[in-house]
Amino acid sequence: MRPELKLSALELAERARVASRELLKVDRAKLVLDAAAGIEKRAAEILAANEIDVSRARDLPPALIDRLRLDEKRLAGVASALREVAALPDPVGEVVESYTRPNGLRVERVRSPLGVILMIYEARPNVTAEAAALCLRSGNAALLRGGSEALQTNSALLACFEEDFVQLVPPDRTLLDELLQMEDRIDLCIPRGGPSLIRFIAERSRVPVIKHYQGVCHLYVAPDADLEMAEKIVVNAKTQRPGVCNALECVLIDRKVDLLPRLKKAMPQVELIEGQYGTEFLDLKLSYAIVDGIDAALQHIARYGSRHTEAICTRDRSLAERFLREVDASCVLWNASTRFNDGGELGLGAEIGISTSKLHAYGPMGLRELTCTRFVVRGDGQVRT
Repeated sequence: MRPELKLSALELAERARVASRELLKVDRAKLVLDAAAGIEKRAAEILAANEIDVSRARDLPPALIDRLRLDEKRLAGVASALREVAALPDPVGEVVESYTRPNGLRVERVRSPLGVILMIYEARPNVTAEAAALCLRSGNAALLRGGSEALQTNSALLACFEEDFVQLVPPDRTLLDELLQMEDRIDLCIPRGGPSLIRFIAERSRVPVIKHYQGVCHLYVAPDADLEMAEKIVVNAKTQRPGVCNALECVLIDRKVDLLPRLKKAMPQVELIEGQYGTEFLDLKLSYAIVDGIDAALQHIARYGSRHTEAICTRDRSLAERFLREVDASCVLWNASTRFNDGGELGLGAEIGISTSKLHAYGPMGLRELTCTRFVVRGDGQVRT
């Protein structure tokens, strides 16, 4: 590595480490509210920067361009999401458990910030603002490394946040590689993106990693399913926003159910594919499989799923409860769209991503998931015997 890049990485990480300590002394809700106001004030500037990014990204797939694009409505949604985060209860200092030991020691388990969070993601500038807000509100300094395709937009968005508490990492892979070695200054790395990005980070990082892997989401339509409900769920889960990670990618149709003709009629714009299982299309494509009962559906999901989001459509409570119990995914749903695996929809206010790792967090990561717990012990001069 060139010495100047190594120095740049060290400076970024050290500034973030110092800032993480300062965050415990300031009004973090106000920092987020100020950023929301800044986004509204600089809306024209941010949208102009986004137009530059979009114009340079014409060779990207349509789903990625959709993720990249901001308009007035989406930008207003970002500012609104920040205000929701600011209004959430502060997790820092929350007492999770409290008890007194026989020797009189008063023991508490208390939520505490993780410290410095390095987040790596692609194409979605709204993630920049929401991740910054969640980190600030939970007392963490943030190093945000978005994709080069969103550089202008991300720079304009982060100009609305207070310096040092949130820093933009230039899209240089060598610089990123150096940051991934700094486990003494960075507490957690969160990559969001495709398999190649996740694999690169997991293989290179000495910083602990929580993976936010691709969403190969399934819906199993059971023999007794209400077909009108099943059709409505499939249409919503596939077509509302096909380029996001909680969009439906495969429908598993019980052999006793004649659903396919309904789907073809309801979604003429969607290409239905028998095969290509385990694929995150992020497009108006949907794979399907005809399965013999719930055992075959569970086996299919175990083989091809990504532990992101899985759903069942059935009237049978016992069948549904078996599915919810046995499927290994960060979110499992009964008679509801996979699109609900989202921090805002699940009441977290916003999310920094959807973890498909099990250690520390599993599913949408909101404020609480960006903290750890530590012991706070109060005594009256006790000594150990």
